[in-house]
Amino acid sequence: MLFMLIVKASKNSEAGKLPSSELMEAMDKYNEDLVKAGVRVMAKGLHPSSNGIRISYPIPGENPVVTEGPFTESKELIAGFILIDVNSKEEAIEWAMRMPDPQGHGEGQIELRQVFEAPVQTNKQ
Repeated sequence: MLFMLIVKASKNSEAGKLPSSELMEAMDKYNEDLVKAGVRVMAKGLHPSSNGIRISYPIPGENPVVTEGPFTESKELIAGFILIDVNSKEEAIEWAMRMPDPQGHGEGQIELRQVFEAPVQTNKQ
């Protein structure tokens, strides 16, 4: 089962401030543990929303609207993600609970979401 641990942005991550060296070491250790357990598929941090673009579809059937960042509501933004492949939702929660505060300063928030997986296609002719 694939799950994404979505690391929510904070004022510090949106300002482009890197975490402390202690937090970076703790996150490195956490990622090493994920790799050693064979559950980490991918992990990436994202640039601040000031480098982002949003494409929205406010009117059905019409052209999308493009908005350049930064986006003002940082609690709704994403700073990074980790994709894990585990056997159950409970295991995904256990891994999420082991992650250090990803923003430090008590600002961290992680959202855990299961990823839809397409059914396996067979090539029958």
